[in-house]
Amino acid sequence: MSNKVFVLDTKKLPLEPCSPTIAKKLLKADKAAVFRQYPFTIILKKVVKKQEVKQCQLKLDPGSQVTGMAIVQENKLVWAAELTHRGQQIKDDLESRRAIRRGRRNRKTRYRQPRFLNRTREKAWLAPSLEHRVLTTMTWVNRLIKFCPISSIATELVKFDCHKLQQPEISGKEYQQGTLYQYEVREYLLEKWNRTCVYCNVSNTPLEVEHIVPKSKGGSNRISNLTLACVPCNQAKSNRDIKDFLAEKPSLLHRILSQAKAPLKDATAVNSTRWKLFNSLKETGLPVTTGTGGQTKFNRTQQQLEKSHYLDAACVGNTPNLEILTARPLLIKCAGHGQRQVIHVNKHGFPRLNKTGKPVRKSAYIKQVKGFQTGDIVKAVVSKGKKVGSYLGKVAVRSSGSFNIKTLKETVQGISYKYCISIHRKDGYVYGF
Repeated sequence: MSNKVFVLDTKKLPLEPCSPTIAKKLLKADKAAVFRQYPFTIILKKVVKKQEVKQCQLKLDPGSQVTGMAIVQENKLVWAAELTHRGQQIKDDLESRRAIRRGRRNRKTRYRQPRFLNRTREKAWLAPSLEHRVLTTMTWVNRLIKFCPISSIATELVKFDCHKLQQPEISGKEYQQGTLYQYEVREYLLEKWNRTCVYCNVSNTPLEVEHIVPKSKGGSNRISNLTLACVPCNQAKSNRDIKDFLAEKPSLLHRILSQAKAPLKDATAVNSTRWKLFNSLKETGLPVTTGTGGQTKFNRTQQQLEKSHYLDAACVGNTPNLEILTARPLLIKCAGHGQRQVIHVNKHGFPRLNKTGKPVRKSAYIKQVKGFQTGDIVKAVVSKGKKVGSYLGKVAVRSSGSFNIKTLKETVQGISYKYCISIHRKDGYVYGF
């Protein structure tokens, strides 16, 4: 079961998605052409009669590291994808740049003094690593609206409420004892402890919420005092203190106590961007509905679906009797558009090579070679020489015209540009299934 294929008419307006079998027949009969490889989209060559198009709903499960996307048509999951963000990489790059900049200013070299009093931030400013999550998600939302007849959008507005997780006593009894509250807490604990028992590391078994410091000995219901344990381990620990229970396993004790006090980093990232994403979705002009993370898990549990990002997205909001028509989501990974640094430097900071691999003084910066750019997905059919064969993958260009192609299994070097055919232009993402 794979994703359905997006279909465009002769005016590039979205039609109802079709199955891969029908798309293959249209392409073979020369009634359609490939419009885009990722997501796979075809465009009709002849005008079709106007017909009623069944509308679809786009559902999102925003995450700190991965965002799930699903398109549902009449309670049927017809297309799914998982978008992996690069927020942590952006944060690391900014910290590295800051360290280099401060080191340069501290050295006895001629450089302007730091200017910090003329920097202002807008009211709804977000850190670049957080802004990236919103912008990347909106890029794909707008892209899917062009390829599919989407009539509404559903998204998780709040995945975890940090205040209610840290201090449940500040909330009303109705929320704490409601149907969805336990789903909120358990969902966070399952993600925090990797869905395994913290004592024996067993998985795929019923897990119980475990108090690190027993309530009978002064322990609280704070999220930092909760963990997960299987039934045998939970019964073996009983109301003993964790230091006594793991006295003979000091390394395991240290790991559990350290992880229990870890900050709510992922939850904070989602909470920081939820309103920015929600307001951006409203700017599309489509109706936007919201749901909570607890409601999503409740829907997924009721329908006995496995845990995954795209299934979480499909279960956002109201999802009665969801039928899964695809089990191979499109895996999208943010790779960026390359670095702005034109000249590579050595460990001492002196110019070494430019991006084409030539010495700085002999060659200027070249972005495209023979119509190809590093990151393009190409297909090369080599008919003669030592590299005879067919290769499909990402290309790394060289100014000599001899390229490298990175396939799923290996990197093939020395492929001439004459054998290469562009399949998908570089757009800052890496795709897979």
